[in-house]
Amino acid sequence: MTEETDEEGLTYAETGVDIEESEAATAALIGAVGEFEGDYAGLVDIGDRYLALAADGVGTKLLVAEAIDDYSTIGIDCMAMNVNDLVAQGVEPVAFVDYLAVEEPDDDTAEEIGEGLREGAQRASVALIGGETAVMPDVIKGLDIAGTCAGLAPKDALFPGEAEPGDAIVGWPSSGIHSNGLTLAREAVTRDHEYTDPFPHDSDRTIAEELLEPTRIYTDVLASLRAHETHAAAHVTGGGWTNLTRMGDYHYDIADPFDAQSVFEFVQQEGSVSDEEMHRTFNMGTGFVATMPEADAESVVETEDDARIIGEVNEAENEDGTVSIRGLEL
Repeated sequence: MTEETDEEGLTYAETGVDIEESEAATAALIGAVGEFEGDYAGLVDIGDRYLALAADGVGTKLLVAEAIDDYSTIGIDCMAMNVNDLVAQGVEPVAFVDYLAVEEPDDDTAEEIGEGLREGAQRASVALIGGETAVMPDVIKGLDIAGTCAGLAPKDALFPGEAEPGDAIVGWPSSGIHSNGLTLAREAVTRDHEYTDPFPHDSDRTIAEELLEPTRIYTDVLASLRAHETHAAAHVTGGGWTNLTRMGDYHYDIADPFDAQSVFEFVQQEGSVSDEEMHRTFNMGTGFVATMPEADAESVVETEDDARIIGEVNEAENEDGTVSIRGLEL
């Protein structure tokens, strides 16, 4: 994607986020607390349905918002990171609560975050039923925002969660960088730029505005996925394209991914980041995928305006799942 340079290329781990260590810590936590059903959400059997709960935050995207003192879109990201995880399991999100932890209270900042949460709730068609604000100057520097989303699913509506060899892979485009990999992106773009500088690919926007483009919410694709034989789905978040292996240890051959938005080219160029590292960190233009038989995939594509078949699932050559995309083997 980019020309090699003499400057040392950045990696996500070197900027402070090691995906393998993070996943190991998560596994240790889950192992300590006991049973946990589902790859993206916890499931509670309530009779004829499952109650699902997902919790997530916005990560260091908050630091971009802090740098330009604009938190108006952060609430959308917080909502998206939670509801998209529920959709990936076949669950309909229904209600959301937020948790805002601050070093010191600020009415204007809280109002901006609240406006984003309301907008996100409208986009996701969920009820925003309250939350909590904690003032903790000894713990928090600045602020952190997280949330929990509850969803419901009939037992026969959940996706099995395991792809099958021969499945087609349907994809939907992302809206940009979403809310993952910002630690790497921030380090890259601030090497020689300020957040308030014009974005080189669109002088009407600043670099910060491009990084803060809200995460797309995918609740609108759930009905179509449920109406077809969807085997598994993945929200392409932390870990980038390696997220697809959460659908099973297969080989995911991506022949026709969506084009990566210009923000990715900018981050890669400014940070001298390798193609492989970019695809292991970012969504690179595709934010959500699902696997299903080819006939179902073709039907979904006919009903979803911006969906398309981007690849296929094959047997893996070894015990671990792999992804091939744009000449890379991940």
